[in-house]
Amino acid sequence: MSTETAEVKVAKSEALFSKKNKKLLTNPLDIDNPITVQVLGICSALAITSQIKPAIVMSLGLTFVTAFSNLFISMMRNTIPSRIRIIVQLAIVSVWVIMVDQLLKAYVYDMSKLMSVYVGLIITNCIVMGRLEAYAMANKPWPSFLDGLGNGFGYGLILISMAFIRELFGSGTLFKGFAFEWKVFESMGLHYQGNGLLLLPAGACILIGIIIWIQRSINGYREH
Repeated sequence: MSTETAEVKVAKSEALFSKKNKKLLTNPLDIDNPITVQVLGICSALAITSQIKPAIVMSLGLTFVTAFSNLFISMMRNTIPSRIRIIVQLAIVSVWVIMVDQLLKAYVYDMSKLMSVYVGLIITNCIVMGRLEAYAMANKPWPSFLDGLGNGFGYGLILISMAFIRELFGSGTLFKGFAFEWKVFESMGLHYQGNGLLLLPAGACILIGIIIWIQRSINGYREH
């Protein structure tokens, strides 16, 4: 009896982390990235990537909101009337966004002020709403949760990559706002004034265009 129970547990564990489920986590990092392929969440990618710290906070916040919104909408999907599904989705997302906002205000108030309205705008972020409509409304809770995590990680990957480049070449620093802030060029004895264009939305727009072009070129992606 104990052997059968162990076998059932192993089978369930394998099902939870099946090849199909693993792809929900890995595909958004590359071939189905929400920013570079789906072209969603561009606004926040342009707005809060001048430094690494807010990019990390935004990435964690959106990942949390997307994962748990996907989970709860999937659990409720068979009871939500089609005519009011968007209202229900917004209500569920709002709960998680408010939670993130209150946690930031309670524990990292300076970061909460720096990010201003952008945390609140997660409610209408295209990635969150897109995953709810495209995936959570049609799939079971566990895959939906993984889909939310995967798309959050894919979003975060691009945000943090952009923030790294913009902060390094725009300000000449890395990890500004952290205890271990690093003045990169100054520590090497170099005088670097910084590229002001990279700190502007226009510079961010050019950079994200280059990242999209590189990623799609590597994968051979073409618009249909």
